[in-house]
Amino acid sequence: MTEAAAELDRSVPRYPESLGQAPGCGRLRGRRILIVGGGQRAAGDPVEGELAPGILAVIGNGRAMSLLFAREGATVAVADREKASADETVGLIGQEQGRAFAIEANVAHPPQIERMVADAHDRLGGLDGLVLNVGIGAGMNLEGTTAELWDHVMAVNLRAHMLTCKAAMPLLADGAAIVFISSIAALKPATRMPVYDASKSALHALCRHVALEGERRLIRANVVAPGLMDTPLGRSATRGRPGRAKTNVPLGRQGTGWETAYSALFLMSNESAYVTGQVLCVDGGLTGVR
Repeated sequence: MTEAAAELDRSVPRYPESLGQAPGCGRLRGRRILIVGGGQRAAGDPVEGELAPGILAVIGNGRAMSLLFAREGATVAVADREKASADETVGLIGQEQGRAFAIEANVAHPPQIERMVADAHDRLGGLDGLVLNVGIGAGMNLEGTTAELWDHVMAVNLRAHMLTCKAAMPLLADGAAIVFISSIAALKPATRMPVYDASKSALHALCRHVALEGERRLIRANVVAPGLMDTPLGRSATRGRPGRAKTNVPLGRQGTGWETAYSALFLMSNESAYVTGQVLCVDGGLTGVR
């Protein structure tokens, strides 16, 4: 082993982008973007503020995308079922002199979806981008999955995405971008929650259809599929399934919400102008290597 390899600690992120410390570069300058699920749940453990000693607070995918997109020049509508959480995200954006506002909406209720999209469009003065970052899990194994649980999770994880796209498509500007946040659970059994895995897999099919409907107006739709991430929801999942933390990730660590956000940024920006209907895995090699 070389000296450099011996000194390499793979257990923590090493790059400014992974830690949310990189400056903005104007990659979304002038864009108007609705992020559904832009708030954040508390991690609920005594070290919820640490990725590692002295390294930034743990952050969820939705909040990281909201902050990053605003940092890159977009005006962001931050939608969440908990208004206080959306307001907190907006406050953090304001601390960086970014532009954002909060919308309270529970996407389990279809009328609130239509209101959310219309409100975002009106207040932004148009829509150039849409991020769908909403998902819940319930029911361990088939034995623990009832018909009621199945229907509820599907309503939040899949029906809500379809209805949001249905409401947004007529309002999106030509050349707009849509990003669905999924999971590698769509590609391999990963959670022991059959309804969660099934809903995420179906989300990929929905994305391909949205890309098909959007092609004449150059509206692109793509999926980001995170793997084992150190987010508030990730820490909650680890408490429920402690073995999750011991997963053998090829790159040696869990990912960060910022790493999900940068992947979504690529798909939202013109840098991916020739990419649509695709799935980008952000998983440290779990699906491609392990």
